[in-house]
Amino acid sequence: MKKSKKQTVSSKLVKTGLLRGGRLGRHVPRTVPLSWDRLRRMLGKSGMVYAKPDTGSQGIGIMRVDRGKGYYRYQLGTERRRFRTHVGLYRSMRRQIGARRYLIQQGVHVLRHEGRPFDFRVMTQKNAAGRWVNTGIAGRVAHPGKIVSNGSQGGTIYEAARLLRPIAGRARAARLIGGMRGLALLAAERFGRAYPAMNELGIDIAVDRGLKPWILEVNTRPDPCPFAKLDDRTAIRRIVRYGRGYGRRYCLRCGKAKKGQ
Repeated sequence: MKKSKKQTVSSKLVKTGLLRGGRLGRHVPRTVPLSWDRLRRMLGKSGMVYAKPDTGSQGIGIMRVDRGKGYYRYQLGTERRRFRTHVGLYRSMRRQIGARRYLIQQGVHVLRHEGRPFDFRVMTQKNAAGRWVNTGIAGRVAHPGKIVSNGSQGGTIYEAARLLRPIAGRARAARLIGGMRGLALLAAERFGRAYPAMNELGIDIAVDRGLKPWILEVNTRPDPCPFAKLDDRTAIRRIVRYGRGYGRRYCLRCGKAKKGQ
């Protein structure tokens, strides 16, 4: 694998490609460039996919696309549109997308808290010895009526165990959290081999209804704001300390994300 001096990578397709194969690949949803035929085939197979910009952040532009009995529909933000045909669906999506490059990702039916989907952000950073370590994990619950959990879109931040224990029980919740930490380190090692100059990653992981974790996205310039909303300040202090070690300074004025009660 050719190594790069880059510290950030913007293309989601490139980042997903690094995760394919081996144990890690079993936890990565299929992700391909958007086309009329690929969308039709993936909806026919799974009934639901996510369409997202190849480059972008904060959950902006992500659509959930569903196929039901006699209809198609998508949701973007809080707006929902419904169609009788795949042609109508695709034409409307293309009008929303314009000239931007989009991907479609295999749909994951994620766990919900009070009817709202949630996922997790795992922060992984290099320590002073240059080894990848997990420095925090936080749960992110989507704003009511939205499909994305990003704090910048009004998501609510919780301790990870607070979301998992009512669903999985204390022991299995602990194993799930440990499993997500393990996946994050495997992903970081893959990225570190391809991009040795990278120092930090924010890895977004969802858990499906069968309690299987899925890596949805890897952020190469992650926002630490979710961790600033947790009652336990240990993670955010650790993140800031590690960041300072490789010259990163964070803005912790995190007004849009909400703190879970």
